[in-house]
Amino acid sequence: NTFTHLTLKPIKISKMAAAQSALSVVSRCALTQKQGGASTNSLRQTRALCRAPIVHKCRGFKTSTPRSHVITAAASTEVSESTSAPEKYADFLDEEALLAQSTFPIKPDDLILKAKDWLKNAGQGVYEDSSMSDDFEFVGPVVGPLGKEEFISAIGSFRLKDGVPDLTGNMHHFRVDPHMHNRVWFTSILRGTHTGTLAGRFEPTGIEVVSTPQTCSLTFTEQGQVKEYTIGYPMDRRLGNTGGLGGVFGLFYAIGSPLPFPEANPWKMSKRYRFFNLIGRLMR
Repeated sequence: NTFTHLTLKPIKISKMAAAQSALSVVSRCALTQKQGGASTNSLRQTRALCRAPIVHKCRGFKTSTPRSHVITAAASTEVSESTSAPEKYADFLDEEALLAQSTFPIKPDDLILKAKDWLKNAGQGVYEDSSMSDDFEFVGPVVGPLGKEEFISAIGSFRLKDGVPDLTGNMHHFRVDPHMHNRVWFTSILRGTHTGTLAGRFEPTGIEVVSTPQTCSLTFTEQGQVKEYTIGYPMDRRLGNTGGLGGVFGLFYAIGSPLPFPEANPWKMSKRYRFFNLIGRLMR
């Protein structure tokens, strides 16, 4: 009852300050114990210091917490931080630690080199059957999944190097997925000039094609074969001159000959979406 009229405002002590105080006390205790010639009184004083309370000042009165509790808390925190496994899901992942847990037989650096070798051959139109698994699939934003034979036949029919002899993929930012240790992600920006006949029918226009940055990936089997190839997922539809489209859809659009279906043309707002936007503006 004596203190019912008081307003309690504890002074906050940072974790760092508490840890430093605890370590100081522990070191003094340890130092005294190591000194074999220390007097009984000195040892008794040090033990008392280790048991002494840490005083937290509040407005009107004091409370205390035994130092031993703080020491134990600091020590347990130190152990948990050093032995804890990396978080699998967090706002910011420890990618290196997660990749270190991989049990996939091909290490991340070697997997990236394998992906680059496969893509180098693919850029020359070479797709070795042995480099692709029997259940291989090609998947784009709206195309596929296509099986191995279907994919090789389709990609060959475009004759991209005939139409755009200097076509380059400008692939970069290769990295292994921290959760899917057999998958390599990378970014590609197609660039080249339409100086030849494309797909056997589109005559040269002289237009330089620069695609939007697109996300791509290769997924491997444990034997090192490609089992999935994904390309053409736009990262920023405002960039380049392909109308925000990835893959060959963007290339055909850039030279002025888009394929004749909505999925191969730039995104347009639907009437229904425009209606909802109008309602939103009117309600402001």
